Amino acid sequence: MFKEQPRNILLRAPNWIGDAVMCEPALRGLRSLFPEAGITMLAKSTVAELFRSAPELNRVLVYEDRGGHAGLSGKWALAGLLRRHGFDLAVLFQNAFEAAFIAWLAGIPQRYGYATDGRVFFLTTPVAVPERSQSVHQVEYYWNLLKPLGLSGSVPLPTLSVTSEESQAMDTRLAALGSGSSDIVIGINPGSTYGSAKRWLPERFAEVARRLAEQVERDEGRAVVVAILGAKGEESLGEDIASRINRPSVVLSGATTIRELMAAVKRCRILITNDTGPMHVAAACGVPVVAVFGPTDSRTTAPYGQEQSVVREVIECAPCLLRECPIDHRCMTRISTDRVYEVAVQQVSGLRVKGEGQEEKNSPAPHALRLTPDRVLEGYTIFLDRDGTLNPDPGYIKSPDQFELFPGVAEALARLKLAGARLILITNQSGIARGLLSRHNLEAIHKKLRHLLGQTGATLDGIYFCPHHPDDGCGCRKPNRGMIDQAIQELGVDLERSYVIGDHPRDIELAKRVGARSVLVTTGVTRWQELEALTDTHLIPDRVEASLPGAVDWLLSDVNRGALSRHE
Repeated sequence: MFKEQPRNILLRAPNWIGDAVMCEPALRGLRSLFPEAGITMLAKSTVAELFRSAPELNRVLVYEDRGGHAGLSGKWALAGLLRRHGFDLAVLFQNAFEAAFIAWLAGIPQRYGYATDGRVFFLTTPVAVPERSQSVHQVEYYWNLLKPLGLSGSVPLPTLSVTSEESQAMDTRLAALGSGSSDIVIGINPGSTYGSAKRWLPERFAEVARRLAEQVERDEGRAVVVAILGAKGEESLGEDIASRINRPSVVLSGATTIRELMAAVKRCRILITNDTGPMHVAAACGVPVVAVFGPTDSRTTAPYGQEQSVVREVIECAPCLLRECPIDHRCMTRISTDRVYEVAVQQVSGLRVKGEGQEEKNSPAPHALRLTPDRVLEGYTIFLDRDGTLNPDPGYIKSPDQFELFPGVAEALARLKLAGARLILITNQSGIARGLLSRHNLEAIHKKLRHLLGQTGATLDGIYFCPHHPDDGCGCRKPNRGMIDQAIQELGVDLERSYVIGDHPRDIELAKRVGARSVLVTTGVTRWQELEALTDTHLIPDRVEASLPGAVDWLLSDVNRGALSRHE
């Protein structure tokens, strides 16, 4: 498509927090397509704050639409600012006419986006919009925009990270409000800046929060506090609900920045919410949610990866997408507290509530730590890739602040350890040879990795890395087997009982070379050419999964099947 690869890219982000979170996988996809390019995000202030620490970005510019960039003169000033940066490609995830007009006014030679809002004239590469009948999820909508550029593979889950400093600051703030460091936090988000039609009834939020807090307190023997979240203007709503709960609670409505909201959500065991931006923030932070939907379409905006969390009433007039209900708000009033409470209990503990005093086992919540047969993996070794498998891969991670695990990874690895497996990290780190990070930096990153895993009881039995440049011809860079041979020598690995889990074809090739079974996870970005190459060379993985927790589920079942067949 391009005569020369773009070297300086402008990314126009969506305007709403929820849309921006759903765009996050496409941001990673854009970086994978152009790993050497500089990528600058242009976004309104709240979205800019959301992505302030995103490792895929080189720079974030704030679009001051109500300040210096308001009106025609402001748009001209913004275009001048962008022109001085010398962008050669604009990728417009924001669908409005204005986004394409500003990119055109800035003289950016390549302007790429969906053909929406009458802006085709200002796009050099307009992309056809999916048919409404397809009901494409918004995460996939943004991801699919990049397919003509060569992006392929399964869509990874949206992922947001909170720094340890931000988490500590929120813990301190909650402590000042009366919440102990060991307290379980149940979050509720009862408002919606979109309009009253999206709001479930406040007294029902209060009732569900109270019942769930009492249930969790009985089950776990720990204090539970309810955190009430919300935007500016929702302070009185938060205070009203707190007075109804009649148990320990903290009101953070209208009192958090976006980064503080992320830290507060991350602290929650669960978030019960309307269809809002914080709903998507919670899911992207790996927090189970209960999402009450009314006038909006859960097929396109449900929390991605937690679609089972949606509670909605099937009625003839929904989804209507109206901000205010012109009739009796039946899409919300018909949703009972019992229905929302039932889903909340499932999300927290994997139990289905049948009635007063009756419970039956159900499949666990997606981020819950599931039980594993005792020591079924005794004597097994699991070799793990790092970037794209355990954590988002922005290109090169240069410091611990850039490192965060994918949701559910720590819990999944804890399951493997509980089952008796030995876990060994094997990772190519050519950034050392390229001068992008030092061995000291890498040691600090892996120290944070061990800390994050240790919070769930997971540990690594060994970390092996190749520091060499790809052109050095070393024997340790994957798919060469040097790191595994070193593990065999030092740790006595039995390759007949080993697995390799990674996100790249070289991980699958390595598994074939050493005779291990293999799982390809699609949390990294694998291009269709690479998948085609696997077929051509017969390097087919034993399993393809959408995430590491899914890989662990399959691995355990695979080992159990093997044990059963040997027994028979």
